[in-house]
Amino acid sequence: MRVERIAKDKVRIFISYDDLEERGIDRDEIWHNGKKVQDLFWDMMETAYMEVGFEIAGPISVEAFTMPTEGVVVIVTRIPSIPGVAQDDDDDEDDDNLIHRHTNYAQSIDSQLVYEFGEFDDLIAVCHTLVDYDLESSLFRYRDAYHLLITDPLVVETYQTIASVLSEYGEPSNATDALLHEYGKEILHENAIRVLAERFPV
Repeated sequence: MRVERIAKDKVRIFISYDDLEERGIDRDEIWHNGKKVQDLFWDMMETAYMEVGFEIAGPISVEAFTMPTEGVVVIVTRIPSIPGVAQDDDDDEDDDNLIHRHTNYAQSIDSQLVYEFGEFDDLIAVCHTLVDYDLESSLFRYRDAYHLLITDPLVVETYQTIASVLSEYGEPSNATDALLHEYGKEILHENAIRVLAERFPV
């Protein structure tokens, strides 16, 4: 097992087929949420904490895919906390549900998402991924990075999905709306995601 930290809130974990075999896990079994797979997941999280200091706090997104000869790659992303919404800390939560932790609330969150991108290509890629959500968004240049500001009121589940996608390409920014408007350079005032996706095809 090998752990690589690729962002503040994201790690990539490589598991060889030999690792799976030693644990008695068949290649097809990795896609089922059985006890062996749960044990493997928590071992991965313990290894990630010990090796790179990555700790689960709040909801997470887990993605996995196989490579023909190398094994399985698992990407774990911490979903940013949602302003004004408390997380469920119920100690009685079943372990079966922990691997796919998502908080479901039937309400809208009037909050902002600000993510920064060091590379323009990453910014364009995320815009193409999110363009169909038709989000209210602005783009700023601040401290040698592009900052994408999303100001739509979002249902919590959608908020988490969008935050997860943004985390694939960039990192959460500490910059606020007010700070970006005062000290950043505004590049696109509105519809930034749609404009960039249309102007820069992939």
